[in-house]
Amino acid sequence: MRLRTVFIALCVLGVFAACSSIDCPLNNTVYMKWKLMGTVTSLTDTLTISTVRHDGTDSVIINRQTPTDSFSLPVSYGGEEDVFYFELKGNRDTVWVQKTNQPHFESVDCGVNYFHELTGIRSTHHYIDSLTINYPSVNYDVSRNHVYIYFKEYRY
Repeated sequence: MRLRTVFIALCVLGVFAACSSIDCPLNNTVYMKWKLMGTVTSLTDTLTISTVRHDGTDSVIINRQTPTDSFSLPVSYGGEEDVFYFELKGNRDTVWVQKTNQPHFESVDCGVNYFHELTGIRSTHHYIDSLTINYPSVNYDVSRNHVYIYFKEYRY
């Protein structure tokens, strides 16, 4: 009888020890936060931002947002460069963001996610005056402004 009680107690302890309380992120996509800086700190006209995915299909990320002083854009998992198309007042600026991809492992249950380090940024200059990388580490922290974007005042 005593051996049976010990066996049951060990089985119960084994069940409790096998349970894990790791919370995997529901959304494992990381985002870059962009902030308008300079003389144009808010856009009153509609802003549309799109991209072309790696499979060749296009995707609208932000559709006719107004008014705006900041926005967040997703970062691709595996590519070394993301391309975004900013449409404002019927004109389009193209932005290229170069980055490195760093695997981020939380647990076996969650799988591998990717964090990124911004290494360069450039654009065409129809409406965009300049871009600067403020905080290059892109991870789950969406409170940091990663990119400062400066629009031309005379064009807006």
